[in-house]
Amino acid sequence: MSAGSAARSAGAAGDGTARAGGPAARALPEPPRAEVLGVRVSALTMADALEIIDGWIAARARSYVCVTGVHGVMECQGDPELLRIHNEAGLVTPDGMPLVWLGRRRGNPRTERVYGPDLMLAACARSLVTGYRHFFYGGAEGVPELLAERLCRRYPGLRVCGTYSPPFRPLTDEEEAEVAERIDAARPDIVWVGLSTPKQERWMAAQRGRLEAPVLIGVGAAFDFHAGLKSQAPRWMQRSGLEWLHRLASEPRRLGPRYLVNNPRFIGRLVGEAAVLRRTGAGGSTP
Repeated sequence: MSAGSAARSAGAAGDGTARAGGPAARALPEPPRAEVLGVRVSALTMADALEIIDGWIAARARSYVCVTGVHGVMECQGDPELLRIHNEAGLVTPDGMPLVWLGRRRGNPRTERVYGPDLMLAACARSLVTGYRHFFYGGAEGVPELLAERLCRRYPGLRVCGTYSPPFRPLTDEEEAEVAERIDAARPDIVWVGLSTPKQERWMAAQRGRLEAPVLIGVGAAFDFHAGLKSQAPRWMQRSGLEWLHRLASEPRRLGPRYLVNNPRFIGRLVGEAAVLRRTGAGGSTP
């Protein structure tokens, strides 16, 4: 079966709107946030994230999720617009262990890593009960179709209602309108966005008011991981905060500048922030 056929067959498993949440769907208050260098990171668990997404779909609200690690936080430094986009997101989940550790240290002991690839799998598994419809936007040509095919094999009955791989250039206004019409026509409950940071965050913020889909989730490399094109770090490296080292070894030319520049800058800024907080007595979670 081709990737396109897999996506079509999964999407054909019913054309009505998805049931508004499964048995666990209930309204949850917004979780507390721990401010990290100006970025308000949600202090939550994977179960919290899934229930909040259920609530958005049940209400047909329109929101987006920034799955953010050190790279995302550092991209926000000196970019007020990107910082605003993160802080206006429905959730900013801690994608890497440094943000988990900081969240716990700042008064939120329940904080867990809500890693993009894991969130995608957890939401797909939940969708077998809720009937949510999924659209995959992003990745190189053929990647979202391959991703859909593999997820449909992993989760038989998963409802994939569409895929789209945008060109590696800015879309014209006319093209953006056509893509929005294509996504709306597919009637997804969740649009997964795999464009990498910060492109995917800008796209979600721009499309939130245009698309009818209640949930947009930016997951970057999850497209390549679950399509089988790139390897993930072993779990022990992920738990230890060493995933960056695995990725650096896998893609040194592309990721070297990110990790070898951003990581020391992140630590330096945290040290400076800590010195200011000690002087002022501020810090902790924000509501």
